[in-house]
Amino acid sequence: MHSDQGKAGDRHGQEGMHTDAVFSIDWLALRRPADTAARAHALEARARTWLDARRGGSPRALHLVDLGSGSGANPAHLAPRLPGLQRWTLVDRDNALLVHARHACASLCDAEGKPVSVHTRLQDLATLDELTIGEADLVCASALLDLVDATWIERLAAACDAHGSAVFVTLSVDGSWRFERLCAPESSAAGVPVWEADTDVDDPVVNEAFNAHQRGNKGIGAALGPDAAACLATALRTRGFDVELAASPWQLQLDDSRQSQLARTLIDGWREAACAQLPAMAERIRRWHARRQAWCAGNSGRLVVGHVDLFASPPRSST
Repeated sequence: MHSDQGKAGDRHGQEGMHTDAVFSIDWLALRRPADTAARAHALEARARTWLDARRGGSPRALHLVDLGSGSGANPAHLAPRLPGLQRWTLVDRDNALLVHARHACASLCDAEGKPVSVHTRLQDLATLDELTIGEADLVCASALLDLVDATWIERLAAACDAHGSAVFVTLSVDGSWRFERLCAPESSAAGVPVWEADTDVDDPVVNEAFNAHQRGNKGIGAALGPDAAACLATALRTRGFDVELAASPWQLQLDDSRQSQLARTLIDGWREAACAQLPAMAERIRRWHARRQAWCAGNSGRLVVGHVDLFASPPRSST
């Protein structure tokens, strides 16, 4: 899943992971709790309501297509939260990940506890077309969108429009991240934690370089990077879709060992991407990396990494 591979599936590359990590089951497992916690539950509720209306009183199974499915984390999360009989098609270019996904999703059930049907399709997402979407009621993807180009976005929107498919795309990076520290207890109101930014003079330098690097070719043209979710929203609204966007940031607590490991891995990836983008500033970037890793090691703060979720219902919702 998550997309992956320079290849179109590598949505994991989006956070700045180097190539080897991008396809790693270990990397997908490391990020999965953060993904789950970050998802915009209000949009999940909209998807449930729309799918209920789509089915009406029919006993048929809803068809859901997950693009860049990787290890199957997206259907594993959504299937138990969505209503009624479901037939999932998981699409990815990495056969090893699809094998893992088939195993991971073999015992999935829907929100009523009924078994879910899961099939896989080995396909390079660069060849996305209407046949990929088929007669899907809902087209999903997670941590994929920022790796594709504007032409791919247009093809996706056109295919979903042609079939009257709703779209639910989650965890697209928005290009923002920030380090935060917890304020003194007396600054907290009614026991609610209050966070304030912890800034480093080179945070903007690394962030800008990373985002520029993300706009390189990841296997499907010049990637849109942090502009991808807005681009898809525009393409769908132009076709009459009702589109809603919601923030879904990772909030990585550094006093949690797994979340701290994820934060450190991200910082490593940001260093690599920034150095590749600005080789003349590599030494300055490496010093930034050392400061930020030291900050994570001695801190009970958090790292907030911006993501965006999108749900869009088609103009012909009964199609």
